[in-house]
Amino acid sequence: MDEETLAKYRQAGKIAAQALAFGAARITPGARVVDVLDEVEEFIREQGADMAFPAQVSINAVAAHFCPKADDMTVFREGDVVKLDVGVHVDGFVGDNAVTIYLGDDAEIDRLVEASRAARDAAIALVRAGVTPHELGAAIEQEITKRGFKPIRNLSGHGVAQYIVHTAPSIPNYPNGDKTPLVAGQTIAIEPFASTGAGRVEQRGENTLYSVPKLRPIRTAAQDVIKRIKSYRGLPFTTRWLTREFGEGKVRLALFSLKHARLLNEYPPLPDAQGGLVSQSEHTLLVTADGCEILTLANTTHST
Repeated sequence: MDEETLAKYRQAGKIAAQALAFGAARITPGARVVDVLDEVEEFIREQGADMAFPAQVSINAVAAHFCPKADDMTVFREGDVVKLDVGVHVDGFVGDNAVTIYLGDDAEIDRLVEASRAARDAAIALVRAGVTPHELGAAIEQEITKRGFKPIRNLSGHGVAQYIVHTAPSIPNYPNGDKTPLVAGQTIAIEPFASTGAGRVEQRGENTLYSVPKLRPIRTAAQDVIKRIKSYRGLPFTTRWLTREFGEGKVRLALFSLKHARLLNEYPPLPDAQGGLVSQSEHTLLVTADGCEILTLANTTHST
C-alpha cells in the first residue's frame, strides 16, 4: 500500500472514530434516532469526508441495517441496547467502526456489551500477516461464549477497499475452517456480534437501505434521482437522503425502476431470529507483517 492511500485510510478511520464518539454521546433516553443520525452525518461532512454508508442505529434485537425514514419518530428509551455503526470514506477509502451503548443498569446486559468488545479486542491482538480467519473466529467465539452468550454466526467482519465496504476476506464470529492467511497490506474490519438469543439473524422489517454497485442507463422518469444515486459510486445509501431532496413519489419510482432492471441491492433490518438482545463492536485495521494498525482511533497521530 502506498503512503497516499494509507494516509487516506488513516484520515477516514480517524474521522469515523470521532463521528462514532460524537454520536454515542448523543444517544440518551428521549433523543430522536433520526436526529442523532443526521447530526453524525453532518459532523462527518464538516470534517471534509463523506459517508461510506448511512450512519445506522439498531436497537435491542436488531443487529444491523436500521436506517429511519425522515419522519420516523422513534426515540431512545431507558433499557435500550443501541448499536451505532458509522462508516466514513476519504476518496473512497473506508473507515468502519461500531459501538454498543446500553441505556440501563442490568449487569447481565453490561456483560453482553462487554462480550462483543472483548471479542473484538481478542481478535485484534492476534491479527498479523499469516493468521487465518478460522483462528480469529475461534478467539471471538471464546470471548463471547465464556460470558454465556452466542456469537452471531451469519454476520461477520470483512475486508474494505476503495468504494467497497464489504469485500474479502470474511472474518467470522466462530471458527469456520477458513485457513486462508491474512496478508500484510490488507484492510479489514473486525466486527463481533454477541446475542442472548439464537445466534443468527433474519431479514425482517421495512427496508430503507440500498446500493447500486453497477449502474447502467435505464428508462425512468426519475433520472434526477438516478443521477444522485450514481454520485454515491456504488456505496450504500438510504431513502431518507433522497426523499428530502426529491420527495417520496419520485424516489419510489427510481427504486422500482432500478429493481426492475435488477440493479438494486437491498439490505433489510437484521434482527436476532429469536428476538434476543444483540451487542456489536468494530474496528478497521491495517494488517502488517508482525501485527496490525488500528485505523479507527479518534486521537491517533501519524508521522509522515
